[in-house]
Amino acid sequence: MRLPRSTRALPADVRAALDLPRGDRVLATAPTRGGSHVVATARALYVPTGDGLARVPWEQVDQASWKDGWLHVQETLGGPEHHVRLTDAGSVPETVRERVTSTVAVSHHAELPGGGGVRIAGRRPPGGGEVRWTFVFDPGLDPADPGLRAQAEQVLEDLRRSTGL
Repeated sequence: MRLPRSTRALPADVRAALDLPRGDRVLATAPTRGGSHVVATARALYVPTGDGLARVPWEQVDQASWKDGWLHVQETLGGPEHHVRLTDAGSVPETVRERVTSTVAVSHHAELPGGGGVRIAGRRPPGGGEVRWTFVFDPGLDPADPGLRAQAEQVLEDLRRSTGL
């Protein structure tokens, strides 16, 4: 099978580290200051780490931002943060924004009875699949507090009923 032009332009070690799943395709790439590349595919973002490339599925990107030549990516559920200096961003920032946004099925902030609130997000992988729900509690609230979790779960049940998700 012939590789897409955007993939063929990557260095051989980056191409080898990608190991794209069947049906995935490269949408955008950008070289990094460290000599590697950031690769945005239809299903995930690949960012360089000390061990090669880390695969971050789009539905697991909680936040991504682009500032002063740096791509900052925070994974959901307290996952790792990735900070990568790009030498030529190309269309990577726009592609990241579009792909992350496309996974959001619903995002809702609710006030909790005891004060403070929680952001509930329902995300779906590209191409469909089951919605994955996450809670992000307001600063100062303990996400491990069983009472808060129970309140957030009740808000989630109401949200699921009202959206049909």
